[in-house]
Amino acid sequence: MVLSSLRPLRSRNFALIWSAALVSNIGTWMQTVALGYLVTAGTRNPLWTGAVAAAAFVPNGLLAPVGGALADRFDRRRWLIVTTVAEAVLALGMAGLAADGAGPGTLTAVAFAGGVASAIGFPTYQAMLPDLVPRQDVLGAVSLSSAQFNLGRVIGPALAGVVLVVGSAAWVFAANAASFAAVVVALVLVRLRRRETVRSGPGIVRRMAEGARLAAAIPGCRSAIVLISVVALVGSPFIGLIPAVAVVGLHGAQGGSHGAGATSVLVTGQGIGAVAGALAIAPVAAALGRRRMVTAALVAFPGALVLYGIAPGLWGTAAAIVVVGGCYIGVLSGLNTVIQLHAPEAARGRILGLYMMALGTIYPIGLLVQGAVAGAVGIRLVTVASGVALLVVVAAVGLGRPRILQALDDPAGPAGVGDAAVGGPAGAVA
Repeated sequence: MVLSSLRPLRSRNFALIWSAALVSNIGTWMQTVALGYLVTAGTRNPLWTGAVAAAAFVPNGLLAPVGGALADRFDRRRWLIVTTVAEAVLALGMAGLAADGAGPGTLTAVAFAGGVASAIGFPTYQAMLPDLVPRQDVLGAVSLSSAQFNLGRVIGPALAGVVLVVGSAAWVFAANAASFAAVVVALVLVRLRRRETVRSGPGIVRRMAEGARLAAAIPGCRSAIVLISVVALVGSPFIGLIPAVAVVGLHGAQGGSHGAGATSVLVTGQGIGAVAGALAIAPVAAALGRRRMVTAALVAFPGALVLYGIAPGLWGTAAAIVVVGGCYIGVLSGLNTVIQLHAPEAARGRILGLYMMALGTIYPIGLLVQGAVAGAVGIRLVTVASGVALLVVVAAVGLGRPRILQALDDPAGPAGVGDAAVGGPAGAVA
């Protein structure tokens, strides 16, 4: 008997895309690690380290609505092939530049271009998920996609370290370029029903505005975007502050000179928790119902943050962050699935783009604010306070505005999910 959490992999289309995305994601994490190392080793300047990381990350938040509008404008499979090929070309170009000894400015510019390609392509990948599996497997598909991302984050850096030792950063970039081929091949092989694409009509700005109006008008979509905005501001910054917990928060226990090792342990712990949580989501949702599962995750996540903030020593903190990682994935996957099921098929990309923009732009703000406060009062206290604050907000919403949480229920009919998701892969190839 196939575990319910793995059931989406029985769908041929999803299995192809998921496997290819895992290969590509491993390559992307390899490049992220190698690029940070190359720039840092070449400049000995943390400013360049931050700049090259931001160059790849910032476009994902700012350009997600543009990517969503394009996902609704073009044939999604073909558009994703185009953006994937663009990412491969840029990675290959970076390999050549690294081999020629290019400076940090040039490498940062190419990293930014790669971030742009990713930003306008990723909403298309997200919008395709309900077309790859039956309706009842959408939550499982979203959860497995989260597991895939975290597996890549664990495997990719380790492989990057090996390649950097036996070869060079240019080899890593070339490997990343090759990894995109898996996605292109999978997209060529998938069979999807045709969907109508917009040949003419309003421009991209007006289409994004229409998507925003739809998101505001549909209670489930509106609630998911509001909730992810709050979580991004108050809860999500724990990810970027892991090194601060490892080096500063654990000082006197396992921190100090052990900061690098402690950081690695905590990052790995979060990844393990995220994968385990992603695999547990579908069975929990089947037992409780999707809305109750999301609500439970919204309550458990801040509680886990408090536990993470007060846990003693490195291994106690590592155990706590495993729980945090699992609960956080429950929140992300649950709210993402609400968008997938409630958004009209023709506007799914644009509404998902708004969801991703909220997460991608508000998270850095919360990270900066909490980092600044932590410098004054301590990272442990800020971690506990963020958990308490998020729990208070969730409780206030549940008691004062219960309709926000009630809107997370599954839609009454299948209108929010395209017919292809219900009917499976049969039909003409798009």
